[in-house]
Amino acid sequence: MEEPKKEAKEIDKLFIALAKNKGSDMHLKTGLKPVFRIATVLHEVGNYPLSAADIKRFIYQIMSDTQTKRFEAENNLDFAYEIEGVGRFRINVFQERGTVAVAVRRVNTEIPSFADLHLPPVIQKIAMMKEGLVVVSGVTGSGKSTTLASMVQYINDNRKCHIITIEDPIEYLFKDSKSFINQREIGIDVASFNAALKYIVRQNPDVILVGEMRDSESVEAGLMAAETGHLVFGTLHASNATQTVSRMLDLFPAERQELIRQNLALNLKAVLCQKLAPSAKKEVRVVPAAEVMLTNSTIQKFIQNKEDKKIPDVIKTSIDEGMQDFNRSLYQFIKEGLLTEEIALKYSPNAEQLRMNLKGISLEEGHKIIS
Repeated sequence: MEEPKKEAKEIDKLFIALAKNKGSDMHLKTGLKPVFRIATVLHEVGNYPLSAADIKRFIYQIMSDTQTKRFEAENNLDFAYEIEGVGRFRINVFQERGTVAVAVRRVNTEIPSFADLHLPPVIQKIAMMKEGLVVVSGVTGSGKSTTLASMVQYINDNRKCHIITIEDPIEYLFKDSKSFINQREIGIDVASFNAALKYIVRQNPDVILVGEMRDSESVEAGLMAAETGHLVFGTLHASNATQTVSRMLDLFPAERQELIRQNLALNLKAVLCQKLAPSAKKEVRVVPAAEVMLTNSTIQKFIQNKEDKKIPDVIKTSIDEGMQDFNRSLYQFIKEGLLTEEIALKYSPNAEQLRMNLKGISLEEGHKIIS
């Protein structure tokens, strides 16, 4: 990849501010002040709205001649930019209503631990599985990529193996520890997810991160890799564990769903579905309310027999195995002082049940909560 120009640049001030404020993204659009995304919330920054000329000048200063020509020919360009001592940024430049617009993703080098993220203890067990498919689901901005990065880093620190990631874009840069890691970025290192997945098993990985499972090809490739003895991580847009199973099946035509269902029953090992809630502690910005499903023999049978609606009951009653539903997660955060009752009830999928739990009554088991 061609290195961008290294002269002094006006836009560097914005990159430095984004990194200093631990923002994840920056957007530049004509007529608006620069916009930072910090802890999932968008903030306007700076003293004045940017003109079309401002944005074009800013971004052209960090593009090489070749990149400039490519952008002007195609009206879209992806490239990486690095400021020593500040960080690395993944940049997309595109045409918007006849003007240049910019979307920036800050690539993280500091990867949070499970404790930093307040993930449930069972996450360690999931990360150290040797094979199978693990799906982290949730809506956009729910911390899926960060959770996956933390899991990959845990494997990197604790297991000697080969890890390959396929990402769009790369959000965290890993440094080899006990493991060695190859990171491939869509659009830069490989043309598409499907192109990367086609040959990935031939690259002799032990652990594969496929990023978003957005179509039948990526789900099938993930299942095939899991079936042949690899540990595969992927993400999906779904609001709970049961819906995660349904969404994967819905990506396939009706005549193929029965075969895929049986494959999922055998190879889907865990689903972690999460949503981010604002923390009650100043030093903690957000916490991940998480539903955890581990595919035990009962859940495997339910998936095989098309009885997915029974999965939530198994999750609620399998606490000893490490499973939990959203209310159990929210209840625990309240106990730890990380969530207020008001916020927890707002984020609960069943607020009335959580109110009863907070009074010490478990609706599922008919007795006091064991905590």
